[in-house]
Amino acid sequence: MTALRSRLVPGETIARHIHDEAYAAVVLDGGYEEAGERGRWRVRAGDVLLHGRFSGHWNRRPGKALVLNLPLCGHLASDLTGPAMARARDPDLLARLAERDPLEAAAALLEGLTQGGPALSDPSDRLAQALSGDDAPSVEAWARDQGVARETAFRWFRDAYGVGPARFRVEARARRAWRLIVEDEAPLADIAAEAGFADQAHMSRDVKALTGRSPGAWRIEALQHRFKTRAA
Repeated sequence: MTALRSRLVPGETIARHIHDEAYAAVVLDGGYEEAGERGRWRVRAGDVLLHGRFSGHWNRRPGKALVLNLPLCGHLASDLTGPAMARARDPDLLARLAERDPLEAAAALLEGLTQGGPALSDPSDRLAQALSGDDAPSVEAWARDQGVARETAFRWFRDAYGVGPARFRVEARARRAWRLIVEDEAPLADIAAEAGFADQAHMSRDVKALTGRSPGAWRIEALQHRFKTRAA
């Protein structure tokens, strides 16, 4: 991925999509709302949204905005489990660096990040957080605890996140399994159980649907990478 400036026009909505690679979205001007697997945010100039591999989100009801997308490759993308939103100390410097070398700009960004604002916390956001956890509840159980109808919870969630809660939960579980596959050396059957799948076949189906490749293919690539790293 090369550095890419993108403009959002007032009233534009970008449909939900999944990114194969990790990247950082630096807001250079304006603002918009984004809802993804790590929460929902309203961002403004100077804010940074960090996206890991296979993150899924949509941008809704944006005002006029200019965004710089920077690739996060290798070690730059190795730890994106913290807050999804941060602040850039000098967005204009990042834009200038990106014209010469996007990876240099990305490294400078990560070195100079400061704490960002909090995610939104409406009922739909709390449901998203629950669905992303290791023990994700059924939507019916969550709705019952909140004292609302299941259909109401579905409507709230789809309106805020651009996808149904069932699909959101499936993708969250597949993303969690993929991370274990590439970072751990446990047997795939054990990872399937740890990630909450009924069996390895279900994990294989959902991981391939999310990432385009089977768990076995990801495991082989991860092992080859570790071998090359240790031999270097």
